[in-house]
Amino acid sequence: MHPIEVNHVSRIYQKYSSRHRFQTFKSALVKGDLFGSLRPDELVTALDDVTLSVEKGQTFGVIGENGSGKSTLLKLIAGIAKPTRGEVRTEGKISALIELGAGFHPEITGRENIFINGIMLGLTKKEITAKFDEIVAFAELEEFIDAPVKTYSSGMYMRLGFAIAINVNPEILLIDEVLAVGDAAFVPKCLDRIDDFRRRQKTILFVSHDLSTVGKICDRVAWLKNGRVQLIGEGVRVVDAYLQDVAEKQERSFEKRQQEPAAEPTGQDERRENRWGKREIEITRVALKNGRGEEKHVFSPDESLLIEMNILAREPADDFVFGIGVFNSQGICCYGTNTHVEDYEPVAIQGEGRVVCRIDKLSLINGTYYLDVAVHKRDGYPYDYHRSLYSFLVSSTCKDVGIGRLDHGWSFSPEIGIKPPGQGK
Repeated sequence: MHPIEVNHVSRIYQKYSSRHRFQTFKSALVKGDLFGSLRPDELVTALDDVTLSVEKGQTFGVIGENGSGKSTLLKLIAGIAKPTRGEVRTEGKISALIELGAGFHPEITGRENIFINGIMLGLTKKEITAKFDEIVAFAELEEFIDAPVKTYSSGMYMRLGFAIAINVNPEILLIDEVLAVGDAAFVPKCLDRIDDFRRRQKTILFVSHDLSTVGKICDRVAWLKNGRVQLIGEGVRVVDAYLQDVAEKQERSFEKRQQEPAAEPTGQDERRENRWGKREIEITRVALKNGRGEEKHVFSPDESLLIEMNILAREPADDFVFGIGVFNSQGICCYGTNTHVEDYEPVAIQGEGRVVCRIDKLSLINGTYYLDVAVHKRDGYPYDYHRSLYSFLVSSTCKDVGIGRLDHGWSFSPEIGIKPPGQGK
């Protein structure tokens, strides 16, 4: 038997309904079928026929959007909740970091809570006493251990909970998002201890939105969507499939917003709804495409962006410039260029044509961007200027800030011990 086995598990919750406040309980007593008396729209299926197993010594990740069933799955494995259908089996002592501060009594001290939680996790009072100093030191709470837990910050809660969970020497460690509220200096310490658990062949189930960490520390990953398993496999492959699905969803959402009627322009919105020029040379259509020529509106920072403009010159002309500008949501110009500043020499234009500006690598941070396109004379006289009429989204898991992503690298002297990304903790 594997340390964790989940076989065809479903978990159904009842939505709150005043209509059934008494009727459902009566139904449960009379018919012995609580869910059968409810309409489908009064039920929520948090997990739907989920099957997975985690091998001994494996670090297993679970990813998915909010509401996909990740936390419900961990609660079933921890024994906090029971499945509606199916079976969950575990082998070995489980220590769960699922809900921040769960099991802590706010009115009593951190010291007293350590003993209560340790006993709940199966330790004797003597064993807790032996581990007490190590727990407090790891949590960095020496000055606060005799203060009531209700006076602790969320970071202190997390540190104490993590310190207790890892010091009861479990065979299985369940971790759900709690690292997200950790202090910047404490999270690496937690990850180092998780890595120590991995070296000792402990079994870890790790739920997180931090996909880079999941990809680095997890041997296998399951992707949940709407309560169902979409894919189980090697970490990078599953994370990439999940990101592609998220990007496709963002694309559909972005297109839907673009099709919605625009509100009356005011303030900054007015800047995004502007077009001027007599259109002697007109930009009749603008399309945004990736490097494969697929029209889209959501890009990764490493993707190419093709800005394709259909042109109609109603009369012959020999003075024309094509330009583009990219602005972020604060109206800051991230980049602008045109054929004149790049020393292209106009010769002749008449009738229909097409202009493509290719940006080989966007190198922008996560966010929404607005696009200016224009055709004008060399002295600036506008034929057709489109001010921020087109927008696109850059979707990135990177945490960088600013406007653009500059190509860069790091180097360290031998005296500085530091591990590069992708080489474990």
